[in-house]
Amino acid sequence: MARNARRSLQVVAILLTLGFGILIGALVSTHVLTSFRSALSSSPQPLPAPSPIKLSNSFASVVARVEPAVVNINTETTIRLRSVPHGGPGDPFGGLFGHLFSGPGAERGIPERSLGSGIILDPKGYILTNDHVITRSYDDRPVDHISVTLSGNDSRRYTARVIGADKLTDLAVIKIDAGRPLPYAQLGDSSSMRVGDWVLAIGSPFELKDTVTAGIISARGREIEPGPDGQFKRFLQTDAAINPGNSGGPLVNLAGQVIGINTAIETSDGSSDGIGFAIPSNTARKVYNALITTGHVERGAIGVAFQPRQNQALLRSFGADHGVVIDSVQPGSPAAQAGLKLGDVITAIGGRPIQNGDQLVRIISNTPVGRSVRLDFLRNGKPQTTHVVVGDRNAILAESHPPLGNSNPRSSPSPVGGALGVTVQNLTPDQFRRLNNSLHLGSPQGIWVAGVDPSGVAADMGVMRGDAILSLNHHPVHSVEEFERLQSALKAGQDVLLLIARQSGRQFEPLFLADRIPAAK
Repeated sequence: MARNARRSLQVVAILLTLGFGILIGALVSTHVLTSFRSALSSSPQPLPAPSPIKLSNSFASVVARVEPAVVNINTETTIRLRSVPHGGPGDPFGGLFGHLFSGPGAERGIPERSLGSGIILDPKGYILTNDHVITRSYDDRPVDHISVTLSGNDSRRYTARVIGADKLTDLAVIKIDAGRPLPYAQLGDSSSMRVGDWVLAIGSPFELKDTVTAGIISARGREIEPGPDGQFKRFLQTDAAINPGNSGGPLVNLAGQVIGINTAIETSDGSSDGIGFAIPSNTARKVYNALITTGHVERGAIGVAFQPRQNQALLRSFGADHGVVIDSVQPGSPAAQAGLKLGDVITAIGGRPIQNGDQLVRIISNTPVGRSVRLDFLRNGKPQTTHVVVGDRNAILAESHPPLGNSNPRSSPSPVGGALGVTVQNLTPDQFRRLNNSLHLGSPQGIWVAGVDPSGVAADMGVMRGDAILSLNHHPVHSVEEFERLQSALKAGQDVLLLIARQSGRQFEPLFLADRIPAAK
């Protein structure tokens, strides 16, 4: 009897459990089905906007932390003008401005003022800014007077002195004595910044102190100044508004760290077009440390010249798949002493493969002066090794050369055409001699480029009127006739290599140019 009662209770419990499960399942199914039908039958719901409060607070926190260390820089210098007799032969304005002076030979000073920004990096008053902020615009010499105004309501002007400047990076350090510890900012790691990261620019655009603009990192490693002087400037690009007066001010990440020094803008009317450039903080840190320690920046160099960009056709012409082709070696330089020659291809430094000129400059310039480095290179396609003692870049100066002058008037130009599309003329004996003496070529060579077909291969390679062609596909060129013979042997689809000499001011720059002749259509 008791056993039957227990069995009955068990059956009842099982039935109740099943009943509850079926009931819950039905309710859930009904809710899901109702929600699904409702979603199908109802109108789409607008997406809510994210709250801007968090980002706004982040910006405000960064500004509160960094802005007290941002300074306004005003400079003044005096341009000295001397009068000439009014309307005399030395007066280009016919006496129009004679009233500015008291008499012939008198001087008058015209003040020139400039405006910029800076960032305090040491509580003792050391300020990092741009070199162009503290130099005269007309002769690139130091200004007469620098005054600094601190952020906030402090209207006092402090006289600053220059600690050091570095024109290759457009950076300078100045110092003020405020008589008290000053707020200062921290330099961050610019290499950690990604395209799309938020940044703030702080400075004094158009004399408006403590101005803050926001944007993102638009690009990294941007090159805006071609040639040797631009090799040490690889900028962070930003769309944060940068205007005249922002130069020298900080570009700041959301951690409150300075990751760039605002330096330049790309503009159509002198104000921000949304394209600004800042020197990365990792570059600025090295320059700042050098300037406060020694007053100048020491960089390594070995005395070779090369093109910033080298294409595969150029490398193939020398039997290389990577590296940097040497356009010239300065006589007496470390490279010359190590036996390097024009046409060698530097493939590795200290066992590290070299892919481009930027990498070569970066490694050599950061190597202490006087240190010997192993250098691997190709000569005539064969691997070789040498050791180069790195020299001081400031001491390795380019040799000046007289201008080549005009083309030979007694030489008839060749017709435009041929596989390359150039017109060439022979050089005069004097031009021939000076060109070869200047470039220290092993044998006299060269002809004059009198014209370039804009649609030809030579134009695509970068050949310009006024260049001197020294060799074609490694064959020295001594005359127009020799050039025409070598050019006539070129075929469609073939790589072509030219060694040219180009005037730059009073210097000649040897350049290797290469491309592939288009296949016949």
